[in-house]
Amino acid sequence: MKKKDITILLVDDEPDILEIVGYNLTAEGYNVITAEDGAQGVKLAKKKKPHLIILDVMMPEMDGIEACEQIRKIPELSETIITFLTARGEDYSQMAGFDAGADDYITKPIKPKVLVSKVKALLRRFKEEELSSNIVKIGDLVINRDEYKIIKNDVELILPRKEFELLSLLASKPGKVFKREDILDKVWGNEVVVGGRTIDVHIRKLREKIGDESFKTVKGVGYKFVF
Repeated sequence: MKKKDITILLVDDEPDILEIVGYNLTAEGYNVITAEDGAQGVKLAKKKKPHLIILDVMMPEMDGIEACEQIRKIPELSETIITFLTARGEDYSQMAGFDAGADDYITKPIKPKVLVSKVKALLRRFKEEELSSNIVKIGDLVINRDEYKIIKNDVELILPRKEFELLSLLASKPGKVFKREDILDKVWGNEVVVGGRTIDVHIRKLREKIGDESFKTVKGVGYKFVF
């Protein structure tokens, strides 16, 4: 998917943020639309169906948390990526954002180049995948879900089933933060999990085999896959 085909909705009540962030993302080649409050953001999201929504938390009329909850109720926006803009140290806002359905958060203030890099990472999940054969390619990593096979740098790796399923889940949406309870539900399901550090142990093993830099810990929340 080309950048000009990707729509980003930026929602913030600060004109300076809309101007600066909007300018940098537009200069990068993305199609950027803006809203000045949460209610307007929800209306635009329904109409334009953006690929990525960047939501400020503190806004008049409807804050970012409520706007996110409203957007997540719209079926056609189920795959839309939502990230929050939060002030440094607003741990409560970050947790509330994840509970509302956000995929990630960006801490303010942020340098334009860092913001663009963050957006690129979030949008990587829209890369075309070989869905018919259930093969996912991310950089030098190939995940074959049909054959439970991993290839990294043209070398085949054999992973135990749970490590494979955990990697497959995280890599299915690069940049998305998966909460610990969601990981347990999707990878282990109703199986009995021995010990509360099960996920951590499996992540440690994946870091050893795939690369430490590919897995990021979001303290108090969960993990995400980056590359």
